[in-house]
Amino acid sequence: MVKAAIPPEEVKVLDINAAYHGVRTITLMERAGEAVARYIIENYPTNSRIAIICGKGNNGGDGFVAARHLLKSMRPDVFLVESEQEITTDLARSNLHLVRGVARPIKFMDIRQYDIIIDSMLGVGIKGRPREPYASIIRSLNRTKKPRIAVDVPSGWPSNFAVRADTTITFHAPKTGMTKRNCGKIVVADIGIPPEAEMYCGPGEYALLPPRRRDSHKGDSGRVLVIGGGPYSGAPAFAGMAAMRSGIDLIFVATPEPAAIPVSIYSPNLIVRPLKGMVLGSEHVEELLKMSTEFDVVVIGPGLGDSKPTMIAIQRFISKCRKPMVIDADAIAACGAKPHILKGKSGVITPHAGEFKKLTRKTVPQDDYERRAQMVREAAAKLRMTVVLKGPRDVVSDGRYVKLNRTGNDGMTVGGTGDVLTGLIAGIMAQKATPYAAGRIGVFTAGLAGDLAFEEKSYGLLATDVIDKIPIVLRRYLMVIGS
Repeated sequence: MVKAAIPPEEVKVLDINAAYHGVRTITLMERAGEAVARYIIENYPTNSRIAIICGKGNNGGDGFVAARHLLKSMRPDVFLVESEQEITTDLARSNLHLVRGVARPIKFMDIRQYDIIIDSMLGVGIKGRPREPYASIIRSLNRTKKPRIAVDVPSGWPSNFAVRADTTITFHAPKTGMTKRNCGKIVVADIGIPPEAEMYCGPGEYALLPPRRRDSHKGDSGRVLVIGGGPYSGAPAFAGMAAMRSGIDLIFVATPEPAAIPVSIYSPNLIVRPLKGMVLGSEHVEELLKMSTEFDVVVIGPGLGDSKPTMIAIQRFISKCRKPMVIDADAIAACGAKPHILKGKSGVITPHAGEFKKLTRKTVPQDDYERRAQMVREAAAKLRMTVVLKGPRDVVSDGRYVKLNRTGNDGMTVGGTGDVLTGLIAGIMAQKATPYAAGRIGVFTAGLAGDLAFEEKSYGLLATDVIDKIPIVLRRYLMVIGS
């Protein structure tokens, strides 16, 4: 069965998650290079002369592996676009070492001497059009009539300036946007990525979080507004502190007066904006809409309660808010009563099973995760929002794709952990992650933070214990992504 196409940015996610599930990147590279060589051997005459043009990253590493396997029955030469010292990964460097006898700088390549050209220069990580020296090489390759075989994707794809491949050997699944016109014949090679790497959230999800700029200033790394509290003061505080622990710069909590002092006492890191009155009401909506323009993401729901004035205020705010939102708790029921208020909105809705029923009028089965995933996908597609269904195994969908999460434990049924997840997702969104990516990163991070807290506190863990473990999880896995 042909696999569905995956977005190019998911390739790195899969590689990291595969390693998390026991299949190392060096193994994937070996299988990828072997798949390229096998295709050449099966489709071209023995002893063909082959030029393998390799870049400095892991796409080039795939080419080095292919060259080693082709040495058995073909006559390959490896040409380096950049110097050996510029090779960026240890895996690519180690595989180059094994074919050093047939490797030389690109300036020595005479394309007329070869029967087949293998493009192993640039992979899916490229942004924009290729620059020199790649641009000149791509022009040269596009002038030749020799067969051009691309490794994973043609160099320069998906820009309009790329190698015009006759065949592309792509790994695991086609990439979204690949066509016969821009990739030639598309051959999908199975390189043994475990199903769990694609099905479940893992450390690879952090690859979807844009890196911070070194020259950033206060506020550049995210500003979140939490609208919550009144009847309850803990929920907005938990959401706010979880957002802060995600790595954002500023958190404001707008809350009715009864909760304002308790929230501000909870942590001096929370900037509190008291709202006059006992509960959120329609009289606050215009003030909150004006305030929201200064933030990257708005959280609405934690601790607001379900009084009629509050539900009306929530509906009015959501219908007029132009910022991405994370909608939780009683705000979910408000959306379920008037789903049209979500038209044109972006963000994440975070229901548990009971709230999902209020949102969709549908009951999710307890143990049938395939059906749960289908129902969440359908709800997300209909609402055009990312939906995170909380439970023993979280389900995250943007309406097209679905992922499950199995971090976390039954000690996390304690009050406040849902608010922690809400704040965490908002904080990640504020750092420029897409809603779907933020949902995935959020459930994996919150669950793993809960697992670390459970190791220390067992069933005595509190929502605050989970918050305290968030930076440990981020440090552990963001360092892996950056290395």
